[in-house]
Amino acid sequence: MEQTAKHKNPSRKVCEEQIKRILMTEVLEKGINHQFKTAADFMKYFESLYPAGPGLTKQVQRAVKSLDMPKDSDGYFIINKTKEQIHQEDALSQALKQTSAEIQEMDQPMEVLFLRTDASYRSYLLELIQNSETFRGKYVTAMNTTDGILFYTTTKHQLKMLLQSLIEK
Repeated sequence: MEQTAKHKNPSRKVCEEQIKRILMTEVLEKGINHQFKTAADFMKYFESLYPAGPGLTKQVQRAVKSLDMPKDSDGYFIINKTKEQIHQEDALSQALKQTSAEIQEMDQPMEVLFLRTDASYRSYLLELIQNSETFRGKYVTAMNTTDGILFYTTTKHQLKMLLQSLIEK
């Protein structure tokens, strides 16, 4: 039985599944694929299971083409992402660079303060708060929510007193 199985070439679908398995194993073991760039790179594996020949080569080439896998900057196949994901990540990367984005650790714990407001003027109120010198430094971020404005702050007590004084004014 093994003898007859060795003489028959695998289907394109079987090749696709084996290629995926090979690449996933590579990524799981080494963290990244630095071995497989072309269909020819998979031939050693397939020739160990099936007789070498033009039929096997074509089947593996068809499987690689059918998988339509993206490649990294060095030309290696990326198994765990689609071409669309790669394009999205590239766009995000460009936007982050253009906006001079940087990660900042928050050394102080953030507290949350919620200001419930009517919906009709909420956006305008948020804009006034964001442009106000009085509020500068009183919060880290403020955002419009369904029922009001949500503040993240390191000075909750001060922000609460300021808002309360303005409400009662």
